Amino acid sequence: MAVFERNFNLSQRMTQELGKAIVCGVYPKDESLPTEAELCEQFGVSRTAVREAVKMLSAKGLISSRPRQGIRILPEQEWNIFDSDLLRWSLEGNPSMNVLREFLQMRIAIEPEAASLAARFADDADIERIGDALEGMRLASRPEEALQADIDFHVSVLFASRNRFYIRLRDFIQTALNVSIRHTNVIKGDHAAVIEDHAKVYNAIRNRNAGRAKAAMLVLIDEALTFIEDELAKVGQAVPEA
Repeated sequence: MAVFERNFNLSQRMTQELGKAIVCGVYPKDESLPTEAELCEQFGVSRTAVREAVKMLSAKGLISSRPRQGIRILPEQEWNIFDSDLLRWSLEGNPSMNVLREFLQMRIAIEPEAASLAARFADDADIERIGDALEGMRLASRPEEALQADIDFHVSVLFASRNRFYIRLRDFIQTALNVSIRHTNVIKGDHAAVIEDHAKVYNAIRNRNAGRAKAAMLVLIDEALTFIEDELAKVGQAVPEA
């Protein structure tokens, strides 16, 4: 029987455990999931909790449930990978370096432009929040504090872009950064250099230099992407050619 996480009601806990099991490949993707009755027995919950969980996971694009067809796992291309729960499940434990690479490839297409827009459109309060996050990175006495400040920095840049679509990516970016920064910063191993790279982005935004802000953010993320690609090369996974 599954041991549920705290701070969730029964249906939410069921959603978390079943969703994580699906994403992590516990259930074969070419077969139906267990029946409602079997899931009740497996997780020790009521049919109501199972049905609510199925409804929530269907909304995330993970499964479909139809009469006489049972509960089936949908193809991965149907999954809502921007959903923060789904992303967290895929990154928990031993995250796939390929997933981290794809995430950084997406960041490199978005965050440099967000930094450029921030230099053009951010108000003083927006810039102050970016500076506060940078100062939090400098003053952090524990790795977890430095990690949170780093995440706050990138999310603050998204908000400072004043682009509603970039801002809507905040939960996705925050969830994935929580994992990817742990890997890339450990590989780099130079906290002072990490802060310096972020300071270049902040100073360019503060000085309203859109081109320099974009270039500094591009360098910051490209370096992290290079680290991940080097790690993949070490284990014999080829990097796709451009």
